[in-house]
Amino acid sequence: MTRDPRLGLILLAFIAFVGLGLPDGLLGVGWPALRAGFGLPLDALGLLLTSSVAGYMTATFLSGWLLARLGVGRILAVSCLLTGLALLGYTLAPAWGLLVALGVFSGLGAGAIDAGLNTYVATHFGEGLMQWLHACWGVGITLGPLIMTLGLSALHTWRFGYRVVGGFQLLLAAGFALTLTAWTRTPAAAAANAPPRLTDYRTPLGATLRRPPVWLSVLLFFLYVGAEGGLGAWTYTLLTESRGVDPTLAGFFAGSYWFTFTLGRVAAGVVARRVGADRLVLGGLAGALLGTGLLLWNPGALANLAAVAVIGVSIAPIFPALMSGTRARVGDRYAANTIGMQMAATGLGLAALPSLLGVLAQRFSLEVIPLCLLVVYAGLLGVYALTLRGQGAAALAAAEPAAD
Repeated sequence: MTRDPRLGLILLAFIAFVGLGLPDGLLGVGWPALRAGFGLPLDALGLLLTSSVAGYMTATFLSGWLLARLGVGRILAVSCLLTGLALLGYTLAPAWGLLVALGVFSGLGAGAIDAGLNTYVATHFGEGLMQWLHACWGVGITLGPLIMTLGLSALHTWRFGYRVVGGFQLLLAAGFALTLTAWTRTPAAAAANAPPRLTDYRTPLGATLRRPPVWLSVLLFFLYVGAEGGLGAWTYTLLTESRGVDPTLAGFFAGSYWFTFTLGRVAAGVVARRVGADRLVLGGLAGALLGTGLLLWNPGALANLAAVAVIGVSIAPIFPALMSGTRARVGDRYAANTIGMQMAATGLGLAALPSLLGVLAQRFSLEVIPLCLLVVYAGLLGVYALTLRGQGAAALAAAEPAAD
């Protein structure tokens, strides 16, 4: 039996997505200690999120241009190096302003890694592998809170977590540098008789921007990632500063959110083809509303654990399912442009909604966070229902010539 030469690259891609998730899991647990060290208000988190997301959105927007000129391998090697140096720089920054500036470079690296690996897997592999790729991100974001909790409880410093993860990124950079040429090879068997890919369509961006289903699809990603990141960023602070949960236990609760999230994506990779994207999204949103309602009710400490666990496992398959369903929502002709817009929307949502939650928590109470998340998930369900109604029109649009 012949071994696919790309198996080693798949393994490296999976490890890289673990590394992509690790920094995202650090900040939520480390924020109380970090802001205390710099003497910051509660809502200052928004500034750091905004700087990193600005870098992320820039990288994803330019990803097609960069990939065409530098290739996947070089992009991944340079991006991991940039991310690692930025995260290590967090631990050396003497002032808050410098840390915020480093957030731009951290976001640039993360955005290029995300876009490069998603493009590679979407081009060469199937939907199940895409679910598992994103499950590896869940592994990373599950480990992140645990690494940060270890640093806070054993070493009494938030810097430990960023040193560990920054070093891991530098190791990944070396791995990609050693496999540069392998990322550009395409086996002849895979290239023969291949159906047209989404990237084969050369639809003008202006034509894509004029289609309402495209904007509904972009809004889905804005709302989803904002809600996902909002709970991840604020769970620990909500539990410790508003509900009096022990910090170590709260770190475990925060980790349980990403742990069940990861399990959900692994399971979704097995059943995705059989269940279908629409059922995965609708079922996930129903579970998210149930879990968020329980978090808002707050009948006890264990209910908090159950709530974040239910939300985590419920929302897990939504992002990959939304990505896989892009062509059904907007049509093949407009899918490639829409995917790029969706990725940019994830960065905007990750900056805007968690930052807004911080502003509202500062003005009113941390208890406003689960209420806001409930509203966002309800809105997401409504927008998705609208896209389902428009899928027939998208199918017709796929057969139409694109206008300039």
